[in-house]
Amino acid sequence: MRALLAVPSLLVLAGLTVPAAAPVGQDTVCGSVVRYASMRSDEVNLRTGPGVRHPVDWVFTAKDLPVAVTAEYDNWRRICDWEGTIGWVHKAMLSGARTVVLTGELRTLRRDPTAQAPAVVRAEPGVVGELLRCDEGWCRLDVRGYRGWLARDEFWGVSPDEKAVE
Repeated sequence: MRALLAVPSLLVLAGLTVPAAAPVGQDTVCGSVVRYASMRSDEVNLRTGPGVRHPVDWVFTAKDLPVAVTAEYDNWRRICDWEGTIGWVHKAMLSGARTVVLTGELRTLRRDPTAQAPAVVRAEPGVVGELLRCDEGWCRLDVRGYRGWLARDEFWGVSPDEKAVE
């Protein structure tokens, strides 16, 4: 009888790591991604597992920071940030607002989606911007009130074929 009780427990644990929806794509940092979201608050506890009984491993202190949702369990979401930090947060701590974080080096937002277009503004890595839309390798962003285009490989927070709409 004990062997029969152990099997359902293993199935429940295995379910914690399986995404609840079909992935939107592979992320180079986080792996399989269900969707992207952003932090709803400027203080979000990242836990080691889904539930308040699991200890807080990290505290995010940046509202609007983009995250990849990699799995769902009840009201909990396993998330990953652009630096590869992984943990669980309650779904109420996430927003559907789409944001991205600039990566690499100093980046130039451009007036049009070409490398030759005039510059709108230059921004440092780690700056968060609002995702407006994407077209063929470029995305239109709003970074602190400045709107411009940035090549997809210059920031993190979108799937490869995504076309967000303004």
